[in-house]
Amino acid sequence: MRSIGCICRVLLWLVSWILARNNSVESRWLTIQEDLLSFQHEAEFNGTRWAVLVAGSNEYYNYRHQADVSHAYQIMKQGGLADENIIVFMYDDIAYNKENPTPGFIINKPHGPNVYHGVPKDYTGNHTNANNLYAVLLGDKKNLTGGSGKVLSSGPDDHVFFYYTDHGSTGILGMPVGESVYANDLIQVLTKKHKAGGYKKMAIYIEACESGSMLSGLLSDDMDIYATTASNPDENSWACYCPRSPMKRNVTAPPGSPEYYGACLGDTYSVAWLEDSDVHDPKEETLEEQYQKVKKRTNSSHVMQYGNKLLGKDLRSVYMGQNYPDHGSGSPTGPSRTTNSMLGGLVEQLDAKIAYLNHKVQRASNVSPHKMEWKKMLRDELLERELVDRRMQQISEILFGQEKGLSGSMSARPDGQPVVDDWDCYKTMVMTYEEHCGALSRYGRKYTRMMANMCNAGISKDKLVLASTKVCSTK
Repeated sequence: MRSIGCICRVLLWLVSWILARNNSVESRWLTIQEDLLSFQHEAEFNGTRWAVLVAGSNEYYNYRHQADVSHAYQIMKQGGLADENIIVFMYDDIAYNKENPTPGFIINKPHGPNVYHGVPKDYTGNHTNANNLYAVLLGDKKNLTGGSGKVLSSGPDDHVFFYYTDHGSTGILGMPVGESVYANDLIQVLTKKHKAGGYKKMAIYIEACESGSMLSGLLSDDMDIYATTASNPDENSWACYCPRSPMKRNVTAPPGSPEYYGACLGDTYSVAWLEDSDVHDPKEETLEEQYQKVKKRTNSSHVMQYGNKLLGKDLRSVYMGQNYPDHGSGSPTGPSRTTNSMLGGLVEQLDAKIAYLNHKVQRASNVSPHKMEWKKMLRDELLERELVDRRMQQISEILFGQEKGLSGSMSARPDGQPVVDDWDCYKTMVMTYEEHCGALSRYGRKYTRMMANMCNAGISKDKLVLASTKVCSTK
């Protein structure tokens, strides 16, 4: 390996000498230089590869998030990462859920293979929380509560891949239990890890609504982290491979179809990078090349890059392992196929629960004892949305004025600027609203941008208390 590195350095010197007097090929030379350096770094890599994979949701209607993470595990495992170096967070209530028609199986695409097989159960159930995630990232076993005890014990020679998939909102990622993950807290953890020499390089992939807001204006380019997100700071990400609607009750859903499972099987950005990884040798594709393919295929949102973009020249093998097994029909991730087609069955993340309940109602027979139950759940969900919409409209008019109203209170800052300046104020505003109006649902969290803008506009907690008390004291 060291001899290969020396050869790369000789090649760099030789090509530089030949091209030094020809300015017209300067840009081409820079590309050659970056490619050779990437190859040299891979050749000289003598550390350990680590992966932290997080599904931040629970309940069957969120099937897709645990499917994404299970698929990601299979890619890391096939790449050559050992289970001891792959840390998985997933609530683990999908594989054996009573609604799952294939107990013990989870698929990530229609008629796909079982991606649940062999997935480590590191942090499941109530142990799938933000505090454990921070402790794992920091390698801090003392502050863990439950779980396998496995942490990111990486050092200065190691490469780390961190993947998260779930619902998000302005500067927030959801977790199935306890507090959400706030952007400033995550950045503080990553900064501490970097200063402690806890990794050489890190790649981060985030699937969530407004996922760009977790990094925009926060992740500096001197932390040796390359990151991509499913969406920019102010737009939703999308689910894919969702059941068709409507579907006739007397038509049997084909086994392996989204209709058969009754839930969305994946998320557009996640499926795009996962399926791309299935069919391309990690030793022949860079992070940047994958980003461009994922960006093209994810046509429902704007896939973004953050951090040190020069690391995009790294081969995927630097983070995901060097092995590229034969992806035949017996492979855990399924047979090879092209990944250029646009993904189908798209539903906005915020509407995935509505789509799930609609499908349940439509598929239930008129004599089914569950039909009325599904109808009530759908009606309650729609009424809850109407209620939170009305409350937020009223609160925005009280605090921002009727002329500015809801649309003005939800305005986004330019990309490259943090969503809020005072994160303590932001957290306080979210907690204050929930104290007076009840916990924000996945849908309700889309209004957290208003609370960030309250802080940016200098609106005090006391004013929010008065407005919330007035609006939420009556329905």
